[in-house]
Amino acid sequence: MPHTQFRTHWTEALVKGEIGLHQLPATLSRKEASRVRREALQRITGSPLGMIGDYTFDAQRAKCENFIGAIQIPVGVAGPLLVNGRAITAREPVYAPLATTEGALIASVSRGCSALRAAGGAVVRVDDVGITRAPVFRSSGIIQTQAFLAWVQTHFDEIKQLCEQDSHHLTLQDIAPAAVGCTIYLRFRFNSADAMGMNMASIACDRAITELISPATGVPCISISGNYCTDKKPAMVNFLNGRGKRIYAEACLSSDIVRDILKTDAASLCEVQYRKNLLGSAMAGAIGCNAHHANILAAFFIATGQDVAQVAESAMGITCIEDRGNGALYASILLPDTPLGTVGGGTGLCTQREALALMGIVPGAKAPGVDTLRLAEILGALVLAGELSIMAAQASHHLVQAHVQLGR
Repeated sequence: MPHTQFRTHWTEALVKGEIGLHQLPATLSRKEASRVRREALQRITGSPLGMIGDYTFDAQRAKCENFIGAIQIPVGVAGPLLVNGRAITAREPVYAPLATTEGALIASVSRGCSALRAAGGAVVRVDDVGITRAPVFRSSGIIQTQAFLAWVQTHFDEIKQLCEQDSHHLTLQDIAPAAVGCTIYLRFRFNSADAMGMNMASIACDRAITELISPATGVPCISISGNYCTDKKPAMVNFLNGRGKRIYAEACLSSDIVRDILKTDAASLCEVQYRKNLLGSAMAGAIGCNAHHANILAAFFIATGQDVAQVAESAMGITCIEDRGNGALYASILLPDTPLGTVGGGTGLCTQREALALMGIVPGAKAPGVDTLRLAEILGALVLAGELSIMAAQASHHLVQAHVQLGR
């Protein structure tokens, strides 16, 4: 059958409902299959899909089922940003890509970068807490639960060996248990080098459970994830214990920086911090106290190929602003739960690879873990820049004007 006729045959089969979108033959390339789906969907719905089908990345690397193309999001650059970290120093000005459809966001973050640059850069430190996965088990009650937890503690080395046997870059750090009634959670914590590590952790836990833990104890695993991990949801267990990377960033700003760049004053900025970030967050019952961590996180995650759903957990950070006298300020942010990677997942797409390279991150060029540490340090400084600028805009009552000018 000629190639065009072959493609038409499968398009007709989709239109008639004879097969599902996932049932196209493997002989079709990823690009060809996406074209067949688009043509069928256009006929079924009457909606054109030409723009969705116009993309530049290698479709074979896209981790996406029923693939039909790509949604484009504008990308801008904030910076130059100066970072005083361990994987990056203030001698390396950074231009950070942010993918967003929100006007004024990148302009605001860039103003924050200017303030940090005038202050000599943001000081950033990162704790590599590790990625977590917490399967849930069912026991017969307290006695079996205690015996099970004692067994896990005694056999930690065997569990660790099974978890690590198929990866050179995954290391089991510890297993933190929790129990309620006859339900048991084991929160496995892994170091995963430059990978975000969620899939690696899940595979490792599944192997340890099916090959050792459940057979040896007789305690069944109900789910590989018991929501005590906690992945893609804001949770106090992550806020207190951390997950992925725990990021600290700070800077001291002189009165002239506050006045000339941020267009406000220390007293006004501190009052916004108190009445908005602290009291407002408490009144709302929010986990975390910040102005818009999620804005910078989402734009950065999309641009660099992170799992954007993890913004749900990463955005529960804290912003601090304190008066240091004579019009000067101390500002800091804490991101306690920030899963990040520079290999795997969306980081392999060519556009995201370019975005990472723009910040001096080329996977495989440095020792394992260094690239993702660098990424975390840049992110911490960016979030601090974004917080300073938006809170200054609110303190000076310029926020709405900026959005009217740039966001409409």
